[in-house]
Parts: sequence; structure tokens; C-alpha cells
Amino acid sequence: MRPQLVLFGDSITEQSLGRGGWGAALADTYSRKADVVVRGYGGYNTRWALFLLHLIFPLDCANPPVATTVFFGANDAVLLGRNNERQHVPVEEYKENLRRMVHHLKKCSPTMLVVLITPPPVDEEGRLEYARSVFGDKAVKLPERTNEMAGIYAKQCVELAKELGLPSIDLWSKIQEAEEWRKKFLSDGLHLTEEGNALVHHEVVGVFDEASLYASAMPHDFPHHSEIDWKNPSKAFQLQCAQQQTSALSQLNEVCYMDP
Repeated sequence: MRPQLVLFGDSITEQSLGRGGWGAALADTYSRKADVVVRGYGGYNTRWALFLLHLIFPLDCANPPVATTVFFGANDAVLLGRNNERQHVPVEEYKENLRRMVHHLKKCSPTMLVVLITPPPVDEEGRLEYARSVFGDKAVKLPERTNEMAGIYAKQCVELAKELGLPSIDLWSKIQEAEEWRKKFLSDGLHLTEEGNALVHHEVVGVFDEASLYASAMPHDFPHHSEIDWKNPSKAFQLQCAQQQTSALSQLNEVCYMDP
């Protein structure tokens, strides 16, 4: 079976399979090497996402993911007293919810690579422009999110990753390093443009590479067509099966040797 890379998050993850999306780009990077599984839920905060953990990541799973990205916070950081305040989660709870997610994922597989991604920055005027384009004169006069508040949540995400010894991607800071970042990386003041998606893809691949999940070093799931002898095609598949069995036996022996 191909190893699985799971992308767990809100709408920014859900939309990542769209045209130019970072999830789609990741699937292309790991084509025939690993299955990229997108589990993104638009509008979800960390409080609601906790109810999904046992369904998406069952503890009795025989083949847990080798890596999971956890990308929440954009909805948790919605301001109280503003539009969509029902999504708000206090920053202390947000951090604890992320901690609970990580602990659950590590119970699924202690060796799973868990990558925390901060919420992106917020272009407040861009959010208001978007609201006016949808609701016209009935649009809200104040944005439901601010960049300052998004930064507070991003900081807690990064701090938790350091506490737990996990890699993180500080998207809030990374995006703002560029000039004209508001129009370049954000489509509606919050969600990502194709360039924003490309940035996330680049950062995720970088973290995966540091953890030795190099796509280039991972084997194809079945023989490359150039390795198949057209006169005796079964030979290539028999060889691959033998190699896979040897690899599985080696892993089993290693586990048996390590266990007391």
C-alpha cells in the first residue's frame, strides 16, 4: 500500500484540491509514491474538529498516515461581537485543542510526522471588499477578523509546536515577508490565491524533506513501464513482490529485535 499523507484543516485545506491548490500540487509531487488525503472542512474551528478525530484517525487503524498537517485557526480567531462570532474559540482553548489533536495522532502512530500550520494573515480591507461584493449595502462595516488577532493565534500555534518538538509552518509571518502580500497571496482577504497555495506547497514539501519524506527517494508503487519486459511482463512484478516481502520482513525483524 502507498503511504498516506493526510491534510487536516478548515476551508483553506478543503480548497487545496482546487485549481492551483497546494493539496493538488502535493498530490502531484508524490504521484505514485504516496496518497495525499485531503480532510478539510470549511468553517470549522478546532473545537468542532475534535469531534472528527476518532472518525478520520481511528486508533485501531492498521495503516496510519506517515504524516499529517494540522491547519486550523483562521475560524477560531473570528472576533466576538462581529459577524460569524459563532466560530470563535478563545486562544487558550485553541492551543489546548491543537495539543489534544497532536496527542491523538501520536496515539495512532508514535512515528507519524505531525506538522502544525498557523492561520494565514488577514487583509482586513480585503475582507470588507469581499463582504460588499456578496452582500452589497447590507455588508458589515467591520471585518470579522483582524490581522493582529490572527497573529496572536499563530504565535500560540508555533509555541505549541516548539513545546511538543514538532515542525511548524508560520504562515502568518511567512506571507507577510513579501511586498504587496495582501493581493499577491490572498484572494478575499483570507483564502489563498494560486501564489499563496504555491507558497504553502513549498513550505510543506520543505518540512517533509527535512523529515526524510523525499518524494524523489520514495519507490513507485508498481514498476515503471521501462522496467517491464514486454516478452515476459510477469518478471518485473514478481521481482517487485519479492522486494516488498523482503522489506516487510526486514521491518518485522527490526520491530521484534527492538521489543523486550
